[in-house]
Amino acid sequence: MATISDVARMAGVSTSTVSHVINGTRPVREETRTRVEEAVQATGYRRDSLARALRRSRTDSVGLILTDVSEPAFAAMARGVEREAMGAGLTVLLANSGEDPELEARALEVLAERRVDGLIVAPVARSHWDAITAVIDQGTPVVLIDRLGGAKADQVGVENTAPMRELVLHLVERHGHRRIALAAGDTAVPTIAERRRGYLEALDEAGIDVDDTLIVTGSGRADDTRARMTDVLRERAPSAVVAASTETAVGVLAAAKSLGVTPPEDFAFATFDGFPHTDLFRPGITEVVQPAHEVGATAMELLLSRIDGSLTTRPRTIRLEPEITYRESCGCPAA
Repeated sequence: MATISDVARMAGVSTSTVSHVINGTRPVREETRTRVEEAVQATGYRRDSLARALRRSRTDSVGLILTDVSEPAFAAMARGVEREAMGAGLTVLLANSGEDPELEARALEVLAERRVDGLIVAPVARSHWDAITAVIDQGTPVVLIDRLGGAKADQVGVENTAPMRELVLHLVERHGHRRIALAAGDTAVPTIAERRRGYLEALDEAGIDVDDTLIVTGSGRADDTRARMTDVLRERAPSAVVAASTETAVGVLAAAKSLGVTPPEDFAFATFDGFPHTDLFRPGITEVVQPAHEVGATAMELLLSRIDGSLTTRPRTIRLEPEITYRESCGCPAA
């Protein structure tokens, strides 16, 4: 394997000059740069990034722990994180916790052992917060995304309560619905709890009594939601249903299909989060779309500022605004 000394010998320069050309740490005359680049190509030299990183007490890598990277919102967050990391010359190590506290704790342990320069974590519903806190106490910068609270760390997410309140009030005030079911899912997940709060605030503002039989909780998985919503649609006959996540939205639509009912003819439907290309569905689905890619990118920018020491203030919390798009599924006219 060629060494930096081999490159320097062939180019007729010092090893420090080769280093400056490769790393861009100091201007080098064009003629000299060309000789070095030709020597690099001729010798097949490859920079030992790991050794260089260790000399700087850095690994040029960050860890990203998500609960389910297959969910559209989390996939978009991962792309946002990766875009900013690549721009900074960092590699992203991805772990999927599967909504399991033990897997999350193990992922934190493994990534810490690999000496990542920082971590971005979407905590599981019943997270072992002491495991996250332990990583922070060891001096590793941590940014929480999507699910906020529970640890003294930087956090990036979206507004959940106000958009859900606005969505439910739209169903009440614009379309006259008063029996509105909520496919909530696991309310131990902070984002779901916040969206449930928005639903309840809307009912209170509209003067509608809360009917607990219209609030579907459970695991939040599509199959579980389908089973529970089948009973609600058949026995409680809500005039509208709001889903709190993509998974619960799938469960609602699967339940409706099994019963032979469809929105908006048989009930109005809307969801927080949705599906890729929802505008192509017929009927088009009313949805609250969070800027998931921007959440990931913002989290990575915040983490970079902690890693390089440019941000030394107390932990920050950043909430971005989602966008509501009304379509035919809730009774709005086609665009």
